[in-house]
Amino acid sequence: MESASGSNAGPEPGDRVRVERGADAYEGVLLPSSTPESVVLKLDGGYNVAVSRADAAVEVVESDTYDIEGAQDVTGTSEITFEEDLPTVSLISTGGTIASTIDYRTGAVTAQFDAEDVLRAVPDLAGRANYRGRVVANILSENATPEIWRELAEAVHEEIEQGADGVVVMHGTDTMGFSAAALAFALDIPVPVVFTGSQRSADRPSSDNVMNAVCAIEAAKADCAEVLVCMHASESDDRCALHRGTRVRKNHTSRRDAFETVGREPLGEVIYDGGETAVSFRRAHAERGGEELAIAPELETDVELLKFTPGTGEALLEACEGKAGLVLEGTGLGHVHTDWIPRIGGLIEGGTTVVMTSQCIDGRVCDRVYDTGRDLLEAGVIEAEDTLPGVAKVKLMWALENSEDPEALMGTPIAGECTERSIPWA
Repeated sequence: MESASGSNAGPEPGDRVRVERGADAYEGVLLPSSTPESVVLKLDGGYNVAVSRADAAVEVVESDTYDIEGAQDVTGTSEITFEEDLPTVSLISTGGTIASTIDYRTGAVTAQFDAEDVLRAVPDLAGRANYRGRVVANILSENATPEIWRELAEAVHEEIEQGADGVVVMHGTDTMGFSAAALAFALDIPVPVVFTGSQRSADRPSSDNVMNAVCAIEAAKADCAEVLVCMHASESDDRCALHRGTRVRKNHTSRRDAFETVGREPLGEVIYDGGETAVSFRRAHAERGGEELAIAPELETDVELLKFTPGTGEALLEACEGKAGLVLEGTGLGHVHTDWIPRIGGLIEGGTTVVMTSQCIDGRVCDRVYDTGRDLLEAGVIEAEDTLPGVAKVKLMWALENSEDPEALMGTPIAGECTERSIPWA
């Protein structure tokens, strides 16, 4: 095979190549292959394609366009060079797949976590910032706990206190929204704190780890001071959405654009064009430097979230007796079966704070329209306005530990989790 420059050197991983086989033609970055029978390319759209080498013509378009060794060599080392004109971004890992690397001999995915490991896994980050790295946890996100949220809040607080211009939290996607909400309530921040992750690991043909990581770094450098979630805004590698951490929901199990802001547009986006990025905000947000750094990370952990569905027995309420708090995910405007109301009243009389949310994807609770809702209010149930159910649980955990009047706080916006009135696409 002959390169575009006319030399006889064969293509190497990292070269940009064009592969033609029959009527099909592909162009992209050559990746290592686990079998000599296949040529594997990373296409510009972010997907990988494997082409049989049989009768295939491979032409090198450009050499050394991508640092495959730096990206994939688990045993190698990298040196992070400090540049005075670059901002400092702290990389905090809790686990997940975004910083994983691949052993192409075995196909195994290996999670790597410190700053140097992240740069090897995602070499596109080099030159965008100075990096510090630390590990808070190494878990699957379904194993997250309130204690880990507290440790994460303390770690973010320390990094900002030590001069970080922004923080990126690498997190598994399944419970990312819970952790983002916990930090939004626990911290007052003068810089961005950006959660990101990967729906598909780096060994998948359509991994989203590179673009998500790059866009998260750019968001962490932006003029903003909020807890954000930065994930794909479409199925293509073209842009990431910036969601407020208290209004975001994972709405698909596996799509790259699984995350959505509920009830309104995302705060902003990061355009990603072949590695070139541009951050913009379309809605009002807290600006960089507007708040003094503060932390209140303690949480009341004896709080449950219970979803009502037709036929659900009252025994579930019995299990909540004596708990500090209960968030109900009611139907429509915030309803449960009328037979539940006396027992809910008993819980409240026993000292349990009971909060009502709606299981509808969008809209707000209003228990003044129907008799059931009025009876719930008379029993002492607190309306959570348009707060998402999971966020309401996290907020109640925080409010019970940090407020003298948690009941009033549940209907008051703290971190953009609810609004005083609903305005479509506000």
